[in-house]
Formats: sequence, structure tokens, C-alpha cells
Amino acid sequence: MSTIADNISQVAARIRRAEQAAQRAADSVQLLAVSKTKPAAAVREAYAAGVRDFGENYLQEALGKQRELTDLPLCWHFIGPIQSNKTRDIAQNFAWVHSVDRLKIAQRLSEQRPAELPALNICIQVNVSGEASKSGCTPADLPALAAAISALPHLTLRGLMAIPEPTDDRAEQDAAFAAVRELNKSLQDSLNLPLDTLSMGMSHDLESAIAQGATWVRIGTALFGARDYP
Repeated sequence: MSTIADNISQVAARIRRAEQAAQRAADSVQLLAVSKTKPAAAVREAYAAGVRDFGENYLQEALGKQRELTDLPLCWHFIGPIQSNKTRDIAQNFAWVHSVDRLKIAQRLSEQRPAELPALNICIQVNVSGEASKSGCTPADLPALAAAISALPHLTLRGLMAIPEPTDDRAEQDAAFAAVRELNKSLQDSLNLPLDTLSMGMSHDLESAIAQGATWVRIGTALFGARDYP
């Protein structure tokens, strides 16, 4: 059986190959290890193999792991849907939030971010495939939302996050990720915002995402194995 360290090494090699294929600079893509449903021991093992950034979808589970792992200098990213009653704990305990899709949530995160902490890094989740079951703002609503979020204190708008409709068709993957890249560039140009982040790509499509400009790839299954949902 492969270990988490072996898996991390294999995924890192995939990322490097994808960077080279896309003629991108080495280390221009960062690995976000998606540790949802996995125990703190798995996070600790990934840390020992060199990973520092971890993504969590479920707040209470994430807070429990954070309490167990206070001895490690980890950077925590919240990547799941956000309910209003969860914003205070997210604002207090995470460095990044990839899944903001409503102004109300951003306003609460801004108001509840402790003054002594650095600004909270924000990605707007955009529903690029138009799936009814997916979170994310529509591309049409994106410019107004980005402008409003960029004006809030205690937040730094970094870019966009997307989870396109799953497909094994590389051309369809490329088209979806390219659309996210173009939306990000449009915001940079129209709002004069220094957006530097595209959070897109997972275990099955990271090569396509990197080819289209991803700066974070969110990898879970390929690192930690299949998830056991309760």
C-alpha cells in the first residue's frame, strides 16, 4: 500500500510535469491538500512529507483537527459552502476562504476577522458550468460582487475558485478552466485589481487546470485515498 508521503511525491511530480507542459515557471502552482473526512494523524503525516496548506469543507471537523495540531505551523483554507452562522469561526481560524459566493458572507467575514490577524485571503467561487446543484455566483454577478468585496476591510480579494462540472473530456476541462481564467483577467482589467489566484483543479483534472492557469490545485483523493463519508 502506498503511503501518504508516496502519494504526495507522485502528485508533486504530476504538478511539475504539468507546469513544464504548459511552459509555466517551476513552483508557480501550489498544492492544497484537501483533508476533509481524514483524521488529524493523516494531516500530520502529510506535514511530515512537506505539505503546509490544508483545505477543509466541514467547520466543526476542521476546528477539531486544528485543536489537535496546534504544535504544527499549518495554513488552513476553508473550501466548503458557508452558512451565516459559521462565519465567525471561519474568520477567526482560517487564513484563506476559497468559497465566498455572496456579499453577505464576505461582510460577516470582514466584520468578524480579529484585528490582530492578517487580512483574510478571499477567493470568489464562480459557478462556471451553471450547475443548479453547485455553489458559486454567476459570471454575470461576478463583477459587482468582486467590486464590493474588494472594498471591505480585513479581507484581501485574491482571485477566483471554481469546481466545473466533472468530465473526462480534456477539451471540455480546458474550456471550463479557460473560462475561469478569462473571468479573472476581466476583473483585473475592469476593476484594476491585483488578482493573483486561480483555485481550480482536483485529482482527476489538475493537468488541465494547470494548463489554463491554476495557482492552487485542491487535491484530496490522490493524496489521502477515497473518502469514507458518515
